[in-house]
Amino acid sequence: MIALDHVTMKYPTGVTALDDVSLKINDGEFVFVVGSSGSGKTTLIKLLLKEIKPTKGEITVGDMRYSTMKRKDVPMLRRKMGVVFQNFRLLKDRTVFENVAFAQQVIEKPQKEIRRQVPAILTMVGLAQKYKQYPRQLSGGEQQRVALARAIVNNPELILADEPTGNLDPNNSMEIMNLLEQINKKGTTVIVVTHNKEIVNNMQKRVVTLKKGKIISDEEKGGYHNED
Repeated sequence: MIALDHVTMKYPTGVTALDDVSLKINDGEFVFVVGSSGSGKTTLIKLLLKEIKPTKGEITVGDMRYSTMKRKDVPMLRRKMGVVFQNFRLLKDRTVFENVAFAQQVIEKPQKEIRRQVPAILTMVGLAQKYKQYPRQLSGGEQQRVALARAIVNNPELILADEPTGNLDPNNSMEIMNLLEQINKKGTTVIVVTHNKEIVNNMQKRVVTLKKGKIISDEEKGGYHNED
């Protein structure tokens, strides 16, 4: 379970990005977080990744309380998470296979496992035939599928997807969302930050809407609301 308990995040500039936010997400849920620019969505992702510390409040992921977590435990926390970004963040000098394998090398998986698991994940995302290609040889949709494969190859408990379809056309966007739905059905918790109203309305998942740092709605099988 993910829990934010009265979390406030005020930056040194004086901007309050999140204002007394309390939120619970159960294991295995699929949740969209929506809202206009400046609503606090990206700050929420950074807090969950423990890139920044909240000004007030407590964050808990599973059995890990962020306020008491030692710095040496942060890598262990992040191993439980797979992250997908809007701009793919692939290693340009490595092949598709090497990009996905890198996520396993970081946590020192044996080469035998890497050789077995990476092809299986690339098959799942429809890129088995392109394992020798470099990112520059792929379309935007294919690059995002590589990024997704890298995020899921270590079987994380949680996927954080920050505008994963922001640079994609509608067809590729739905393909990525369908893959995330497949992963969710296997038990992985999925949190998607997005501006894409069509996807949110089509998928009918839980929708948390932020406005000026506050949650203004939280609906099961909701749609994309304008924040007014």
